[in-house]
Amino acid sequence: MRPRRVDQNPILTPASISASHPDLHVVGVFNPAVTEHEGEVLLLLRVAEAARAGADGEITAPVYDAERGQLEVHRWPRGTKDLDATDPRTVTVDGRTWLTSLSHLRIARSRDGIHFEVERTPALFPATPYESFGVEDPRITLLDGTYWINYTAVSPLGIATALASTTDFRTFHRHGIIFPPNNRDVTIFPDRIDGRYVALHRPMPEGIGHPAMWAASSADLISWGDHRLVATAREGSWDDAKIGGGAVPWRVRADGRDAWLAVYHGVTRSPMTYALGALLLDARDPSRVLARSREPILSPETPYEREGFFGGVVFTCGLIADGDRVRIYYGAADGVTAAADLSLEEILAGMASP
Repeated sequence: MRPRRVDQNPILTPASISASHPDLHVVGVFNPAVTEHEGEVLLLLRVAEAARAGADGEITAPVYDAERGQLEVHRWPRGTKDLDATDPRTVTVDGRTWLTSLSHLRIARSRDGIHFEVERTPALFPATPYESFGVEDPRITLLDGTYWINYTAVSPLGIATALASTTDFRTFHRHGIIFPPNNRDVTIFPDRIDGRYVALHRPMPEGIGHPAMWAASSADLISWGDHRLVATAREGSWDDAKIGGGAVPWRVRADGRDAWLAVYHGVTRSPMTYALGALLLDARDPSRVLARSREPILSPETPYEREGFFGGVVFTCGLIADGDRVRIYYGAADGVTAAADLSLEEILAGMASP
């Protein structure tokens, strides 16, 4: 597999984005959802903002206070007792964990799929107690003329998945939590199967069990059940630590039969690396895996993928498939947005029975 990264990569960087608040600055623009609407390619970007540091490089954590409807910034001197800031994404103080950035979702528009104009104001900003640490990693699914947006809602209560909808990408309606903590990496299929909506999701058990991809179904997109295991990490493979959903699945023909193709992310245990692969799923029962990528279809190789806010990461929430060309939009090193073109034929040729 030889993906072709677009020459303009990274196509969006923090310098492309204006901050949403005077006390914040943009540290990342990445993991966009993708769709086409009225002749444009739309990205729904995750924009991560950090508080401006005070004296002596203090550690900060911006939080949205839903009850008061305002931003708050928690600050700790670097010498604070029992403070752990070894992971740049989090800070733990006295056993309590905070995020060092607050994410919101913002729209970028393009006619050519490469050069994007980013709107100055957020499309979806934290608004509820379940979103006080941010809203992250959206996916967009078009169903019956409505664009359904599922996204990660983070708070001290955990990592949940929430749902919103729009018909015009100007007005958005929130529908609340659809998968409670801890659950993320949800992708909703773009067609009903046997009259029901279907989604992939990734619960995150602690103690017993490991993160794995599951399928669920729903009559109304709000209440989900019929949970079935889809895939787990593979010992000794490139995805041996954990896996999770990526882009919204789409219909393909493989070996003369209809199927779903789902691009997912897999994590290598040592050194920790996020790469992308694909699952071929049964058309009538998406919990049944027909084939799986032997090797990654996209791995962190360039400097902007290997180095950055959190290096060694390529992570997708959306793509556009057009014939044999599969254009994947992805976050690189949790800091910038990039794009790469892959061949559908090559993706399928690189798969084997699970």
